[in-house]
Amino acid sequence: MGQLPNEKRVQLWEAKKNGFSDVQISHLLGISEEEVRELRIENGVVPVFKLVDTCAGEFEAYTPYYYSCYESPVLSIGEDGQPNSLNESEIRKSDKPTVMILGGGANRIGQGIEFDYCCCHAAFALRDAGYDTVMVNSNPETVSTDYDTSTRLYFEPLTFENVMNIIEVEKPVGVIVQFGGQTPLNLATRLEEAGAPIIGTSPASIDRTEDRKSFGAFLDELGISQPAGGTATNFDEAVEVARSIGFPVLVRPSFVLGGRAMEIVFDEESLKKYIARAAEVSPGKPILIDRFLDGAIEVDVDAICDGDIAVVGGIMEHIEQAGIHSGDSACVLPPRSLSPKILKEIRENTEKLALGLEVKGLMNVQYAVQYTDEHPEGKLFVIEVNPRASRTVPFVSKATGVPLARLASLVMIGKSLKELGFTEEPKIDYFCVKEAVLPFIKFTDVDPLLGPEMRSTGEVMGIA
Repeated sequence: MGQLPNEKRVQLWEAKKNGFSDVQISHLLGISEEEVRELRIENGVVPVFKLVDTCAGEFEAYTPYYYSCYESPVLSIGEDGQPNSLNESEIRKSDKPTVMILGGGANRIGQGIEFDYCCCHAAFALRDAGYDTVMVNSNPETVSTDYDTSTRLYFEPLTFENVMNIIEVEKPVGVIVQFGGQTPLNLATRLEEAGAPIIGTSPASIDRTEDRKSFGAFLDELGISQPAGGTATNFDEAVEVARSIGFPVLVRPSFVLGGRAMEIVFDEESLKKYIARAAEVSPGKPILIDRFLDGAIEVDVDAICDGDIAVVGGIMEHIEQAGIHSGDSACVLPPRSLSPKILKEIRENTEKLALGLEVKGLMNVQYAVQYTDEHPEGKLFVIEVNPRASRTVPFVSKATGVPLARLASLVMIGKSLKELGFTEEPKIDYFCVKEAVLPFIKFTDVDPLLGPEMRSTGEVMGIA
């Protein structure tokens, strides 16, 4: 982009000091966010990171909390007699290699504390393995932002601009996007394109599971069944897909978490109303349309893959039938009613999916088993595959005693599951039940009838 005249450079400094993001500046200048970033760096308009003074100046604070700011440069005279621009950073780094973990940001329905659990266990495991761990999270109401969870903590928004600013100064050997839910996943591709060293499952594999055509072709190659469906970007395309597979259909935006804006649609008029709402939730992304499997039993599976072998961590059978979001449905581990034949097929398909997607770390698969006259023993369908941590990881880990997030983080830095001693699915001789906590007492106007859009704000666990 080139050097700016001094007057323009000062204006850019002032804009950043006053809180204008690169996105906002890009809109004002009519250029891309990446071009604004390039312009800033070329002209030395970069943030510095300051230590949060947790002792209010009474004595020296050692708590490694950092925040960014665009302070005015301090001028110093160099050995050559020329003035130098100096911005003082307060980051305290060691000689250890650094791994950065992106948290989930604000707690909300669909993306809550379950993902923070995974971030914390990753930080603990990597620290024990000899790495400095850097946590990026803007939510103080989490364990991942406690002073002793990571080596250094950055209270920064989880945006492309802020994360890249931290990567520039920390220069990590790896960045983990799998544990914080959908927020860091949405940044993964852009971060990789900007040179960030994403470790674990590649952003390309993550995107492949969201691209319906690509993923459908992938399942066909593996010989794995999925509900009939398609994608649409407008109402006409949606009607064409719905007519071809038959109503009722399950419709949802892509690249969202918690079943946000997901609905079961029974006719074309309802479909038209839905398309308008979905466009607001996930603008520019296709709408996913699937044949609704009425009366089916849903199954959640968490697994770990190191690229060579895939091991199931737990198979959970939902209590409620298909149509209730997995986050709102109670589930039991081990499954209470699935036949050995179906369980064998689930394990085989999970391994095929993990190896085929080249998963490095955690993976969650949601299946549905539908019993019909044609298939009295049940037919297995894949509903969706998420090559990332899921909200069931804490439950499975506590139920089986196997720290899945910890193992997955070590896999991401190159350890094999054989090295870690995790090569077989854990077996337990008791039942564990997860039940959702629903906030209807606080939100009295919310319809208590459960559906495909998640409502719960927590969960409880029982063992029998």
